[in-house]
Amino acid sequence: MKITTVGLDLAKNVFQVHGIDEQGKIALKRQLQRDQVAPFFVNLPPCLIGMEACGSAHHWARKLHAMGHIVRLMAQQFVKPYVKTNKNDAADAEAICEAVFGPTCDSCRSRTSISRRFWLCTGHDRASSRREPRRPISFAACSVSSAFGYIAKRVPELIEDASYELPGVFRILVQRLLDHLKELDRQVGELESQIQAWHRASELSSRLAQVPGIGPITATAPAR
Repeated sequence: MKITTVGLDLAKNVFQVHGIDEQGKIALKRQLQRDQVAPFFVNLPPCLIGMEACGSAHHWARKLHAMGHIVRLMAQQFVKPYVKTNKNDAADAEAICEAVFGPTCDSCRSRTSISRRFWLCTGHDRASSRREPRRPISFAACSVSSAFGYIAKRVPELIEDASYELPGVFRILVQRLLDHLKELDRQVGELESQIQAWHRASELSSRLAQVPGIGPITATAPAR
């Protein structure tokens, strides 16, 4: 019995497989541990494999594509109508197997520059994650400063000048906040420099930056 189509329900540890033959009859229902997935599919004759799009879907799509299989990804909302019973891994795998023939799925493309794309995506996220804490830290410095009647812009010179009557705890606390801000600024600057270097080397990103109002950081975002 030749398996022609497989629905693969992805998971952290236990994967569910549902396969059908050329007549649409169920040919396979099986659970696989993570370390069993690759050996199973490398020994399976090339077939059509459907998966729900998720964080790990592209990783498995690339591996399965390299084994000779055709891989298609679908958004979760397009798989849900095919679930016939209460939601569970086996029902999800069966629904994926049926939904893969629908018009809403998208063929998975191999990404030859996946490592660079991953770095760029991670670089954007890391830069954003370091920008976010700056505001509350700045607010904290302003709040502590205002409690002693000073404005935030003068804080660096105030805490370094011993002639001002400031509690030692205040100087230590604000200095730590300022040091944290400086470190965040340094990390953001470093990441943005790397992103800009990628931008200069990318023809697509450089072309996007020619649009009024779009700079290097925004231009590199579509490449994620």
